[in-house]
Amino acid sequence: MSIKVMLADDHILMREGIRQLLEFDGSIDVVAEANDGEECIEKLLLTKPQILLLDINMPKKNGIEVLEEIKRKNIDVKVLILTVHDEIEYLIKAVDIGVDGYILKDSESTELKRAISVIMNGESYIQPKLIPALNNRLVARDVDKDKIDSLTSRELEVLIQVANGMFNKEIATSLNISERTVKNHISNIFKKIDVSDRTQAAVFAIKNDIIKLY
Repeated sequence: MSIKVMLADDHILMREGIRQLLEFDGSIDVVAEANDGEECIEKLLLTKPQILLLDINMPKKNGIEVLEEIKRKNIDVKVLILTVHDEIEYLIKAVDIGVDGYILKDSESTELKRAISVIMNGESYIQPKLIPALNNRLVARDVDKDKIDSLTSRELEVLIQVANGMFNKEIATSLNISERTVKNHISNIFKKIDVSDRTQAAVFAIKNDIIKLY
């Protein structure tokens, strides 16, 4: 039985090349192709492939948004992201959502086929050269989580207001406490999250989604 695969990529030549590589030995059958994110979701529901090879940069919905929708709708397909992006942010996001595999487009065809085989066997496949950076980032994130957990709810309130650019006097008024108390809170916050000024505190808050940038 050949593995049923769908390709989602807005570059036709890329899809043609991947299709030829995958179908060469008869073990994989490309059952559908999509040019953008919306078409991808429609065709997934119609053709029911076992594996979706998903690009990140696509019109209408990008690959991360498609992955989120697949998980939200419980669509029964294993997702292998195939992308030019080696930035760790994309990989972290995809892993958080629950991607089955992540591989770069400059990989050899043997690695792509190995990734598909591994995923079909119920395991996940992250391209080996991406794993050290992923691990480093996850460790750093765990350290930050411990720092955030060490903050009291009042300190978290103060950190959010510091990160939003408020001065001590404004924070004191907003929280109905004295400026001296605000200073004490800020001093404790800086120690706990290991920063030395308000800018670093703001960066910490943004990086850890304590505040959102709009």
